[in-house]
Amino acid sequence: MSMNSKSHVVALPEPVSAQIVPIAPVTQNAAAPVSAVKTTDTARLRVVMHRVLQKAIPALLGAIVLIAIWQIAALSSKGFPTPLKTWEAAKVIFADPFYIAGPNDMGIGWNVLASLKRVAMGFGLAALIGIPAGFLIGRFSFIASMLNPIISLLRPVSPLAWLPIGLLLFQRAEPASAWTIFICSIWPMILNTAEGVMRIPQDYLNVARVLKLSEFTVMRKILFPAVLPYILTGVRLSIGIAWLVIVAAEMLTGGVGIGFWIWNEWNNLNVENIIIAILLIGVVGMVLEQGLMAIARRFSYDNR
Repeated sequence: MSMNSKSHVVALPEPVSAQIVPIAPVTQNAAAPVSAVKTTDTARLRVVMHRVLQKAIPALLGAIVLIAIWQIAALSSKGFPTPLKTWEAAKVIFADPFYIAGPNDMGIGWNVLASLKRVAMGFGLAALIGIPAGFLIGRFSFIASMLNPIISLLRPVSPLAWLPIGLLLFQRAEPASAWTIFICSIWPMILNTAEGVMRIPQDYLNVARVLKLSEFTVMRKILFPAVLPYILTGVRLSIGIAWLVIVAAEMLTGGVGIGFWIWNEWNNLNVENIIIAILLIGVVGMVLEQGLMAIARRFSYDNR
């Protein structure tokens, strides 16, 4: 018996084709980052304004107190000008600060520039000699033992005591004033530079000795970068002394300069102009000191 066999075909299910379903882009609120930036800027502005007010308000109160004391002194003393009268005189002086009416009759601007020129000469020479001398004193104990007694002897001498020596040596008032500034402003630079060199860790110098570095390389690569903040501190102190001394020296030597201008105004009994010159001297000295302090902060260890 023959049987017809049928082939049974099993139909497999068709593979499901993977379909890529597009994902809709997530929309972000563009206003959110802008709002966050504005909030951050507002917070920073508030912090800056808070710091400014912290410094400005006490300074303003101090100025008000000074003006009040000035006004009381003017009312209590005959001939002493009031702040308002001094302000009126200042407007006249600064209306033309650079006039020239003769060799000894110039505006207050020329007198300030003449004083700054003398300060630059004496102070620059003091820096050229004082800073290297400080390095030598701090680096070599023999030189320190030799020069420290001389510095201790000459440093306390009054600045004006050096002026006759300068007049005797140079026979002219101009270099004598610069000499007085030089001899009085050199000491802070020497002492601060020497102190900075002596505070350098001995390990740095031991490494330089092991590497057999030359003395010039040690000075340039190790000593100078480490001592720079001390040098700038000495320079800042010296510029204040130099600007202080020049006024007194010019009162005695005469010529063009803010010190001579003050003495000339006293002879003419213009007390308002003297007060204006005193305030101007303070402003110039403050600008010089603040500028050097900014340089010192720039080269401090915290900012390097």
